[in-house]
Amino acid sequence: MILTGAMMRASSVGLGLAVLSAATFGSSGTFGDSLMASGWTPGMAVLVRISVAAVLLTVPGVYALKGRWATLRRSAGPVIAFGLVAVAGCQLAYFNAVHHLSVSVALLLEYSSTVLVVLWMWLRHRQRPRGLTIGGTVLAVGGLALVLDVTGSQHVDGVGIVWGLVAAAGGATYFVLCAHSDNDLPALALAWAGMVIGAVALGLAGLVHAVPMHANTNDVDLAGHRTSWIVPVLGISLVAAAIAYGLGIAATRLLGARLAAFVGLAEVLFAVLFAWILLDQRPTLLQDVGGLVVLAGIALVHTDERDPSPAIAELDALTTEAEPVP
Repeated sequence: MILTGAMMRASSVGLGLAVLSAATFGSSGTFGDSLMASGWTPGMAVLVRISVAAVLLTVPGVYALKGRWATLRRSAGPVIAFGLVAVAGCQLAYFNAVHHLSVSVALLLEYSSTVLVVLWMWLRHRQRPRGLTIGGTVLAVGGLALVLDVTGSQHVDGVGIVWGLVAAAGGATYFVLCAHSDNDLPALALAWAGMVIGAVALGLAGLVHAVPMHANTNDVDLAGHRTSWIVPVLGISLVAAAIAYGLGIAATRLLGARLAAFVGLAEVLFAVLFAWILLDQRPTLLQDVGGLVVLAGIALVHTDERDPSPAIAELDALTTEAEPVP
């Protein structure tokens, strides 16, 4: 299928939003680490992250709905799944994986979600991956292993592997649900509703002691300085949750689940960059090479995209109808 001007512009916007989303998601590690290093449990960090994000998104989310509550009710199933699996479940599974595995192995397992998305699009939507997509997948996963420096002796635990794969399933669910959610439901409204549902579910899990919850108001170390705990809480909630999810949903609707999932790998590259800038953790040459390999894999998958996402196709149809006949 030949991409028209409108479709190419929409695709470019989608790529830009996806990169911005990856950058904001990538900041979560720096903010979250500062809280957990001061004594916060992972469960509490996740709960506060999505709860504050839900509050911050309430006004924008409700405004974006413009009174179309019927649209939200019609999408109740996907929205609940988004909140439980893609928001609360994915984050909680990842932190549990980290509890049993090294961070690098846990991240590698979580970001195998790109492979799951490719398989889902093949099995469910008959979009069989072609050579470039397969090659891009191999390159991206291999480059990710280099960026995360998954070499040498790594602590491997069966329970941790299971949690990591659950996190991967949650990540894949995020991209698939975003790509196929009702386009009449604004991205901000979906992000807000998902945060509310995720926060309620995780809060209930904490009340029944299924998830350890502990926090304090001690100052934290962030970017080499002592600062109030409020700073990383706002960072992880506003930047790495509210903004990140809103941009990510909009981007995935424009790009489709498969390409958006691969562009999402850039989150790891941004996380390394933030660690370098804020924590003076300079990436190694091997990580630099891995980053280039990941980008090459993403480029191959983008080149292999045969059909535009439904949102781009719809936009092109509307644009074509609006063009005057010469």
